Amino acid sequence: MKVAVLGTGGGGRAHAARLLGLGHEVYVGTRDSEVTLSRNETDFMGIDPFGQWLAEHPGIELLNFDAAASAADFVINGIDGANAVRVLSGIGAHLAGKTLMDYAVPFVYNPEQAHPWPTPWGVMPALDPVDHDSLGERIQRALPAVKVVKACVTQEQETAVDPKAVAGGDHTMFIAGDDDEAKAQVTELLRAYGWRDVLDLGPLVSARGMEMYTHLHSAIQFALGGGRFGIKVMR
Repeated sequence: MKVAVLGTGGGGRAHAARLLGLGHEVYVGTRDSEVTLSRNETDFMGIDPFGQWLAEHPGIELLNFDAAASAADFVINGIDGANAVRVLSGIGAHLAGKTLMDYAVPFVYNPEQAHPWPTPWGVMPALDPVDHDSLGERIQRALPAVKVVKACVTQEQETAVDPKAVAGGDHTMFIAGDDDEAKAQVTELLRAYGWRDVLDLGPLVSARGMEMYTHLHSAIQFALGGGRFGIKVMR
């Protein structure tokens, strides 16, 4: 299968590497591939330059977002929540009719709040939207011809692609979406990743609860000594 992973952060890299290992044809999408490859410093999350990672994974091709989406049969969205709807809308013609597995969370970094949540790495991002809506639903409304499935939201992406790395895989992956065929396709991929228990939460509205779980996820990371690791949860 030809798969596009949109986003070059740690999460996107985890999916791309796992997909390559499973024998898929993998494209990673970015805003400007030349700019991405020209970076030679770690980012604000301490992640190594993408070019360095790409050199260690021959067989993965870096393309601009539109070209990656056009080349793929199946798309995974890891674009940051603040920009996902805008970017995906701009390449909507290349996504029409395809399944889009979305693991992004609508983080708002450095929010101005009356009662901020201090963390080991700064202030906890806020969620927008939250409770009354979700990023997954916003993507679906913006792209009605795309089959959006929310998944891989309640785990680190390193665990999402290798569930046996934690507790021998004895845990649950949640999915939600409005298209049964698309959810079956996502479930098939998750089974290939190694997930034995995939729980369908029903329609895409369930993405609200899935996205809101991120704050509890981070709190658990802090309690277990995760430090900065918590911020990686949905990147």
